[in-house]
Amino acid sequence: MTLAVAIVGRPNVGKSTLFNRLAGGKIALVHDQPGVTRDRKEAMGRLGGLDMRLIDTAGFEDVTDESLEARMRRQTELAIAAADVCIFLIDAREGVTPVDERFAQLLRRSGKPVVLAANKCEGKRGDAGLIESWNLGMGEAVAISAEHGEGMADLYEALAAVEAELIAADPTAMADETEVEPEAPFDPDAEAPPETDKPVRIAFVGRPNAGKSTLLNAILGDDRFLTGPEAGITRDSITVAWQWRDREIRLVDTAGLRKRQRVQEKLERMSTSETIHALQFCDVVVLVMDPNDAFEKQDVQIAGLALREGRGLVFAITKWDAIDQKTEARKVIQSLAERRIPQAKGAPIEFVSGKNGKNLDRLMDACLSVHRHWSARVKTRDLNDWLHYVVQKHPPPAPDGKRVKPRYMAQIKTRPPTFVLMASRAESMPETYKRYLLNELREAFDLPGVPIRLEVKQGKNPYADKG
Repeated sequence: MTLAVAIVGRPNVGKSTLFNRLAGGKIALVHDQPGVTRDRKEAMGRLGGLDMRLIDTAGFEDVTDESLEARMRRQTELAIAAADVCIFLIDAREGVTPVDERFAQLLRRSGKPVVLAANKCEGKRGDAGLIESWNLGMGEAVAISAEHGEGMADLYEALAAVEAELIAADPTAMADETEVEPEAPFDPDAEAPPETDKPVRIAFVGRPNAGKSTLLNAILGDDRFLTGPEAGITRDSITVAWQWRDREIRLVDTAGLRKRQRVQEKLERMSTSETIHALQFCDVVVLVMDPNDAFEKQDVQIAGLALREGRGLVFAITKWDAIDQKTEARKVIQSLAERRIPQAKGAPIEFVSGKNGKNLDRLMDACLSVHRHWSARVKTRDLNDWLHYVVQKHPPPAPDGKRVKPRYMAQIKTRPPTFVLMASRAESMPETYKRYLLNELREAFDLPGVPIRLEVKQGKNPYADKG
């Protein structure tokens, strides 16, 4: 079975460091500043022969008001409810604190199996805290060092014992292993693989406080992401597995992107780096914007980055419920999109509201439509028939009196659609003519909202070696 393991504890005890250690990579942000983790972050991990679904949580704060800390506590409680077992992490160098004691009471009330682990036990500085951990009434703590990887064998034994108890209670909980077949070489004339083969990764990006997390909560129908009036609540990129109309979807919430010169602190630089990484490795980017200042310079730069990385692009104008003159505002926004991001011609613009759930179905339909275009295949024969037509319609220029002659065209990959054009004097083809070909290609084969790449190459001269 795959064990759902929530790593819990008060702030700055090393939860994210242990999460990264068990996940086998630097997935969660780690910083000396307390309270870096705010949302629940999940990843698959393995310890020995134990497969785990890891849940990293925010530091536990003993508050119940409407503050940000109270909302973070609620996220931790949801993680405990979703877990099979909790790793309760304490800082052995600081010993057991009153917050640890109150959190231990919360865990006992939850009824979940708990593995108590004392972190930062390298050397002798943690010996006193390790002994003090008996006061929590949870048995002997596992002494570990998440940063240095010490004590992982003992942690494995404790988790394996919990897994054995769960399997004994439910013998049908064993998970089936699914074999993953290697990808076949790309063939533009071959039958396209089924669309449902792989999950569609959709990253929601934008400036701080644009409403990304609120919009995602509305799509999921759950308070999965931490939200609030404060700007910059989300610090890490959080991926959630989801199904939409029988399609496997991976929704990615990201930290807001500000202008580079305003990013000063190391933690914000790390958050920005995580957002850019999520953008680079998704399939479709949803650029979320406030209708009152949509398509500002920073939005244009984010859209440009998505297109340069070859991602599909959808514009989401959120907080649409707060707009009174909707018809006029819609015309203004569409005009701004055409004028400021002409390279994203045809990218869908959806006007949505996370508050009342308006047009969320249309937004998801637009994302899947862009994904289909992003994965499009064009048959070689159709492509060359089209090339013959557009060259006759508008012949290429003749720099220095010698005409560039396009000869043959083929698609070499998808995601994004990439084409190679063989032509004489390829190096002399002007950029303006390449843009003409791309615009005609986009219109002829219905490829809105996705970047198209065109490589112009010159074929080998068969008479070059015949002096």
